[in-house]
Amino acid sequence: MHSSRRCKTSIAAAALAAIAGFAFAQVIWQRPVRHETITFYDASRDNRPVAVEIAVRRDKEIQANAGLIKLPVAVLNHGNTVKFTRYSFLANVFAARGFIAISIQHDLPTDPPMVTKVGELYVGRQPQYLRGVANIKFAVEEMEKVQPNADYDQLTVVGHSAGADISMYFAKLHPNRVSRVVVLDNLRVPLITDGRFKILSFRSKDPTFKTDPGVIPSREVCEKAGITVVHTRFQHNDMRDDGAEEAKALIARTLDNFLDDDSPPKPVETKTPPLMTDAGPVAPVQN
Repeated sequence: MHSSRRCKTSIAAAALAAIAGFAFAQVIWQRPVRHETITFYDASRDNRPVAVEIAVRRDKEIQANAGLIKLPVAVLNHGNTVKFTRYSFLANVFAARGFIAISIQHDLPTDPPMVTKVGELYVGRQPQYLRGVANIKFAVEEMEKVQPNADYDQLTVVGHSAGADISMYFAKLHPNRVSRVVVLDNLRVPLITDGRFKILSFRSKDPTFKTDPGVIPSREVCEKAGITVVHTRFQHNDMRDDGAEEAKALIARTLDNFLDDDSPPKPVETKTPPLMTDAGPVAPVQN
């Protein structure tokens, strides 16, 4: 994608596209990618364990270890109750492109369950988003010790469902640390429209998981802000490793094209954004 000023809306309906996408994904997944799981312990939060799975191309890792390159960094955030290891199809796309992909486990069995409370900020889910933001910051700090030859100042943040909301919330709070945002069915936190960084948003066609009003901007706003919206015919839960193969293929192919666009974003003039304490969408649908 060489034009970030246009809002691109597409529907994945053609069988040929799905077949081509599957073939593309097969090539991506066959790259020499190394996976490793590490658990860090956050002393500032009662030694809370924060597990991460790393995916990195072996040749790129060798170059980084030799100080020849700095690896770009992608941070992946899972959906509510979904394990952090269930998005390897995304991690492998980033790794194949030379990124170090860091998938973070946000939920613990001892955490209180996510509760929907109509009328509260983001339907009562702000505490989970803030916990996710803290996990990202901590994991990135620890990863700098593990792999110092990576660019932790310009992150690509990625997420599905609640993890997509965490990704967008992190970008709202720390826009200067973000270069791209990729969200798969964020349902609560609105997309940022100030054009500071590029946004790719995949949308499902799911009768159960409904996007709150105001989360997806109008076509005109997308054009100005450089937001790419991809409408699919797939279900919300197809956007993870156990989802439909053609759904993962479409996402992988589109994501790879998105990463091809290295043109800088062009910030646009917008009205003053609402404070993070302002009330957000409050639809009662669970995700």
